[in-house]
Amino acid sequence: MGRYVVTGAASGMGAAAATRLRASGHTVIGVDITACDAVDVVTDLSTEQGRDHAARQVVLSTDHLDGVVLAAGLGPAAGRDRLRQIAEVNVSGTVDLLRHWRPLLATSGDAKVVVLGSNSATTVPGVPARTVAALLAGDTAAAVRSLRMFGPVAPTLMYAASKIAVTRWSRRTAVLPAWAGVGIRLNVLAPGAVQTPLLEEQLAHPRQGKAVRRFPIPVGKFGDADDVARWVCFMLSDAAESLCGSVIVVDGGTDAHFRADDWPRAVSLRRLPRYLRQFRG
Repeated sequence: MGRYVVTGAASGMGAAAATRLRASGHTVIGVDITACDAVDVVTDLSTEQGRDHAARQVVLSTDHLDGVVLAAGLGPAAGRDRLRQIAEVNVSGTVDLLRHWRPLLATSGDAKVVVLGSNSATTVPGVPARTVAALLAGDTAAAVRSLRMFGPVAPTLMYAASKIAVTRWSRRTAVLPAWAGVGIRLNVLAPGAVQTPLLEEQLAHPRQGKAVRRFPIPVGKFGDADDVARWVCFMLSDAAESLCGSVIVVDGGTDAHFRADDWPRAVSLRRLPRYLRQFRG
């Protein structure tokens, strides 16, 4: 049986994934800001101290990890400090922890990592490139400043930017020798609207709730946390050995509704020189 860490283990998709893993006989180290029976490490991932605490507690509790599920996340709700918190939890709460835990994953020799992204990365229009760049550079303050002019839509843009950034980081990192080369498979699962406390928070907001309910979902219903957890468990299984830097969209068809012709796309001639350099190694 394996040993896994699940962040966001107290509720929603993280709780569903942790429950399924435990039911299969695996050991799960749950991390969350909320204390409950499913959580072993109580900490605030929106702070550097909280992330350091989570990293240390896991390192002290095990000599290896067979997998990690990064399900902790904050949605685009209003609040004085919300932009910073979204950036810190959704991006730093993935990047910082995985950097700390990479040696434990490498020890396994066959570890799997699932980062919970979002279809917001591809379906929210007008996300500033400078916000994404700042998040990828680890400059949360710059990312927050870049969105101040957007007023009430700033949290939505920060949420989408955070999911773009964490997805790009995951794809860039997944193929590196220090990750793929030592048997770590790092991939992103991108759900759409899923019935979780995060979605309930959005639905309760007058403006955001109206937008969420109007968002097209071709299959006609919101996703279910346990269905997403089944995908997580598949991506942690031996069947996912060839998944590396992949983004699996599980959103009831929303991304396809808006972006049917955007992917797959051939390499443009403008990028051909760079592509050939990478191809030649």
